Amino acid sequence: MLMSYREALNQAMREEMRRDSRIFLIGEEVGYYQGAFKVSKGFVEEFGPQRVVDTPITEAGFTGLAIGAAMAGLHPIVELMTMNFALVALDQIVNNAAKIRYMSGGQLSVPLVIRGPGSAAHQLAAQHSQSLDAWFCHVPGLKVIAPATPHDAKGLLKSAIRDNNPVIFIEAQLLYGTKGDVEDGEYTIPLGVAEVKRTGRDATIVAYSKMLLLALEAAEQLSREGIEVEVIDPRTLKPLDLPTIVASVKKTGRLVIVEEGWRFCGLGAQIAESVYAAAFDYLDAPIQRVTGEDVPMPYSRPLEDAAIPDKARVIDAVRSVCGTR
Repeated sequence: MLMSYREALNQAMREEMRRDSRIFLIGEEVGYYQGAFKVSKGFVEEFGPQRVVDTPITEAGFTGLAIGAAMAGLHPIVELMTMNFALVALDQIVNNAAKIRYMSGGQLSVPLVIRGPGSAAHQLAAQHSQSLDAWFCHVPGLKVIAPATPHDAKGLLKSAIRDNNPVIFIEAQLLYGTKGDVEDGEYTIPLGVAEVKRTGRDATIVAYSKMLLLALEAAEQLSREGIEVEVIDPRTLKPLDLPTIVASVKKTGRLVIVEEGWRFCGLGAQIAESVYAAAFDYLDAPIQRVTGEDVPMPYSRPLEDAAIPDKARVIDAVRSVCGTR
């Protein structure tokens, strides 16, 4: 069935809330306004205001409330209007949600999903355009997911809701209107399992979230030049499915990593280090990284475009590792 990314998220939450009465949604304007991006459309009518809870503008407050509810046996879904606002609740996320299970010796769990739009959209400027994926991945105790397609968004969100640990679920804002096939009926996608989105022999691209779509476009253009690129979507950033990535690199001998986040200490640096450690002898060229620029996101549209990876930069990086540039 053809479905938009936001519809897939809506369907995933709706199915899970029907399945388990312990699940509730909380956040700013998730109820009567139906979510800032209409992901919770129709929820308050079906589940009522006790399970679809509108909050004041207080991310630290309602995130803390959700952590307490999870410790008490409920399964909250926190919607942040943007992942940038997770910074307001970072103490709750890092010092409470991520650590309580460890600090209680496993006596307490925090089955919690924190989800919302991340990365740049169009001219939202420096405070609303950040890709904080690597920040969350740095924290022990958090699982981090960044799906690129409606099919993966539905299956992974259902698995995240069922997980007994805190999960950060990042939805690129520009993906909400994209459409793709979503299989009918009940399905989940296990966390920590990457997928080969396109097979190839000459180089591997690892990309996630909306950068995956960019990588697939680049791969199609390179194919017309005779360069066949394998494209891997990690889907879950932590835990990372390193064996799938390494197996591809051992086959192709070359790796390009594409991420929208900042280059310094970015997630791609971790992936590159892990691949060097596991497959150094198989590499025929140094690993290339295509990243966002290390600057606050400009408001100016031309400058914003210059700060975000584009297809030309991905193609250039692949040509470089293949020795055809």
